[in-house]
Amino acid sequence: MTNPPPPGDWNDPTWSTQPSSTPPDPTLVAGQPVPAQPGPVDPYAPVDPYAGAKLAPGAPVPGYAPPGYPAPGYAPAGYPPQYPGYGYPAPRKTNGLAIASLVLALVGLTSCGITAPIGAILGHVAQKQIRASGEDGEGMAKAGIIVGWIITALMVLGIAAYVAIIIFAVANGSSSSSSSY
Repeated sequence: MTNPPPPGDWNDPTWSTQPSSTPPDPTLVAGQPVPAQPGPVDPYAPVDPYAGAKLAPGAPVPGYAPPGYPAPGYAPAGYPPQYPGYGYPAPRKTNGLAIASLVLALVGLTSCGITAPIGAILGHVAQKQIRASGEDGEGMAKAGIIVGWIITALMVLGIAAYVAIIIFAVANGSSSSSSSY
């Protein structure tokens, strides 16, 4: 292949307009004719993946027994079908009062204990409902009871300590209203 002439008036002395030899014949390679190339292949054409695995009609299928005999690895015909609902059981419902009990008991930590006794009482009611209905949530109800009563007790102790400090301060404090004449 030859290069085109350079643009402008400049002439390249190494460039020639005539090829130095005759071009090779594209249909011959090393003096032998080039074999014809196959036509274009559609890469998206459907292909049968089981083309080599097909059996002749009437030939026995490997791994399967003839009609009237049980298939290998399977129980004989007549095995009873599975019962409806067979498998994992549906999850049980969690008692809503048990959830509310635990939430209110824990909120009592941030609300200075105001909601903690409500959570403890709801925990007792939730336990009674759970025993009667068989719902889930017994652990949450028990946790609501324990946390609720502990926070309630701490709240009562805090109020008692506050009242004791006030009484102590009033009893031992000096009165500024008394005058000395």
